[in-house]
Amino acid sequence: KMHWTKMKKDELERQYSPSRWSHRMSADDVIEDHVKAMKEGTERARGLAQTLLNVPYGEGDGEKLDAYIPSTNSLDVPLVIYIHGGYWQFLSKEQSGFMAVPLVDKGVVVVAVGYDTAPKGSMDLMVSQVRRSVVSIVQQYSHISGLYLCGHSAGAHLAAMVLSTDWSQYSIAPQIKGAFLVSGVYDLLPILSTYVNEPLKMTEEVALRNSPSKLLPQLKLSSSSCHIVVAVAENDSPEFRKQSGEYYKVSPIILLQVVGRGLPPQSEC
Repeated sequence: KMHWTKMKKDELERQYSPSRWSHRMSADDVIEDHVKAMKEGTERARGLAQTLLNVPYGEGDGEKLDAYIPSTNSLDVPLVIYIHGGYWQFLSKEQSGFMAVPLVDKGVVVVAVGYDTAPKGSMDLMVSQVRRSVVSIVQQYSHISGLYLCGHSAGAHLAAMVLSTDWSQYSIAPQIKGAFLVSGVYDLLPILSTYVNEPLKMTEEVALRNSPSKLLPQLKLSSSSCHIVVAVAENDSPEFRKQSGEYYKVSPIILLQVVGRGLPPQSEC
């Protein structure tokens, strides 16, 4: 039995409630402050960069992305795909442009990907959507000098699932140069019996096939030339730190970072 199966439900839920681990503010204030910072950052990004908003990458209503484009004469530009968090049920691409603020000045295109959060979207659908979004982005932006992924929390999980993709099932195999995964959940089994799974309604079978830490062969296959940073915050819960530590063991190409005082500077993605 895994160690988490011995935890009482309320302790397991506390471990998987990131907002309850702040040393500076209440859980409600953490969420409010986080959303406020994301919204303000996105508004600032939209004032700094040229934007292409609500670009479809599929036929579904939620299958759209926002592109933040720098002013540059270069034909080949690096591109960062940002996948938002929110426990697969909260937040959206409309609050995810903040990544562009430090990057567009450096000539980097930033794309914020939208996907159908629960309860509308299932875990299988969300994973399929982010994978298809990457394919679409590569097809739309042919002049990419380097493709990079960045995800936070649930977005880190979805980015890791992109790294675990068997691209032979798709029309193109994106060459991903790097990935920056922050405070992710890479094994979904522990959350099956918590409040997190209430809107997701995952079965054990669904959780297993969507757990990046269980998909070792594909990860090694698809990311042999991809540098991956797995980052955890200094005050993340022991379970969150354990999740990143165990995913880190998947492959020697992954670098584990423990970042003090919250998340890393956005410019380090």
